[in-house]
Amino acid sequence: MMNYKAEYNRWCGHVKDDELRTELETMDEAAIEDAFYRDLAFGTGGLRGILGAGTNRMNIHVVAKASQGLANYLKAGASVVIGYDSRIHSDLFAEVAAGVFAANGITVHIWPELTPVPTVSFATRKLKASAGVMITASHNPSKYNGYKVYGPDGCQITSGAAKSILAEINALDIFADIRTCDFEEGLRKGKIRYIEASVLSSYIEAVKEQSVLFGDKWNQDVAIVYTPLNGTGLLPVCRVLRESGFSNITLVEEQREPDGNFPTCPYPNPEVREAMELGLAYCRRSGADLLLATDPDCDRCGIAVRAPGGEYVFLSGNEVGLLLLEYVCSQRSGHKKMPEHPVFVKTIVTMELAEKIADHYGVETINVLTGFKYIGEVIGKLEEAGRETDFICSFEESYGYLTGSYVREKDGVNAALMICEMLSYYKSKGISLAEQLDRIYRTYGYCLNTLHSFEFPGSAGMEKMNAVMSSFRRGIESFGSEKVMRSEDYLAGLHGLPKSDVLKFYFEGEGETGSVVVRPSGTEPKLKVYISVTAEEKDSAEKIEKQVMETVNFVLARF
Repeated sequence: MMNYKAEYNRWCGHVKDDELRTELETMDEAAIEDAFYRDLAFGTGGLRGILGAGTNRMNIHVVAKASQGLANYLKAGASVVIGYDSRIHSDLFAEVAAGVFAANGITVHIWPELTPVPTVSFATRKLKASAGVMITASHNPSKYNGYKVYGPDGCQITSGAAKSILAEINALDIFADIRTCDFEEGLRKGKIRYIEASVLSSYIEAVKEQSVLFGDKWNQDVAIVYTPLNGTGLLPVCRVLRESGFSNITLVEEQREPDGNFPTCPYPNPEVREAMELGLAYCRRSGADLLLATDPDCDRCGIAVRAPGGEYVFLSGNEVGLLLLEYVCSQRSGHKKMPEHPVFVKTIVTMELAEKIADHYGVETINVLTGFKYIGEVIGKLEEAGRETDFICSFEESYGYLTGSYVREKDGVNAALMICEMLSYYKSKGISLAEQLDRIYRTYGYCLNTLHSFEFPGSAGMEKMNAVMSSFRRGIESFGSEKVMRSEDYLAGLHGLPKSDVLKFYFEGEGETGSVVVRPSGTEPKLKVYISVTAEEKDSAEKIEKQVMETVNFVLARF
């Protein structure tokens, strides 16, 4: 733990920004400790934290230090792509980062306006840049912002690169060791350059090329309600859909324009029903076929679909992933467009029923650790082996999807197109997405997947989470009536995957099987528990899931 009081006093002597100075002057002892007891953690997900003054906060000084560390890692002569979303100070942080890179002899390619995460991955590859930086906190509440780093392959940095960059960052004094130049001066001298519109057009075309209709007829009049949740999705999602033939699109006006305060959706996450309520009201008034939502940086996509009875059903990330996998596989197989050795990639916490679908179509399933960067790594390895076109689909339970290798990140624009195309195709056959999901369960068996998150905030939170993980590591004999058959500890490194603080328990009862995964979040002070139950009927699966959670809550109650 840092000497937080000394560091606080040092900041008071150096900080000139009016907003940060005002905050420093009004901090009480508890606030000082929380803001300065450590440096904001930098890892494979970059930085993510609450906006404000302090070493454990997101502000211009922390962003500048991270950028200087990355610049030292890259060396002069390199180039960086920068993007930013609609969050508070995202544009400012992007300019600060650009100024640091430019001052260190690194050419900066920056998007001229806010743009989705996948466009940074795309532009990094397209422009052959040495790295990419995206200023975003994804789907977190408005008080957060973050700093994601991508390698030259357009994939989030690996643990090895993250450690090297962190070492460079840790060697710096946050006030004395930062080189920077004015953003406008960098533009004038050509050290900072705006990315041309043709690059965005190339990205849009790459997304449209993921269509698997292959000349099939489809219902072009499907009614879509779309909300970008005050984020970056508005222009690219609407452009892709309209250029692909979808014209009946209604926008949720209150959530249409970028706004980092997220006034009508305080937790702008399409996984959370409250964020979707306003869009759902639009659907009920219009009788739309689909509610489509992308998160602020437009890498996640959530939906609600109109069932045959007229009610709207929210689908989980797993359920949408199953639908997309079945759709892509069936279309490719039916039109003889399946590669010779097709590959599907999912994370270890993603619904295992997906593997049954892949097996049915002769598609290899590759399981990776939680985080889309690991899916991106697999695509990269396929490319190195000359098998890039073998990749056909990937998804993770947290609403991330990708059906092409043109980026190495989950893509909400791609997901929006594929979901609308899938909806239109099945509607032309007289089938709703809710009905198609039921067909999948009848064909492959019913599977229930749930996610439960537990917050451990503040300086003591990490210690408590470590204690909880240690408690689970000492062993669980059963989850209710479900006996634990075996467990896997990924901290030791399993199945050729990197070491990770993840535990997975496999259980079995009378006619039911399932698993429980326990892991600390890599970006938030949360412990996450993923439960998967396979049973003959939904009621049985829900009963077992409840018993499993009783055991989990019993363990957590001690902490």
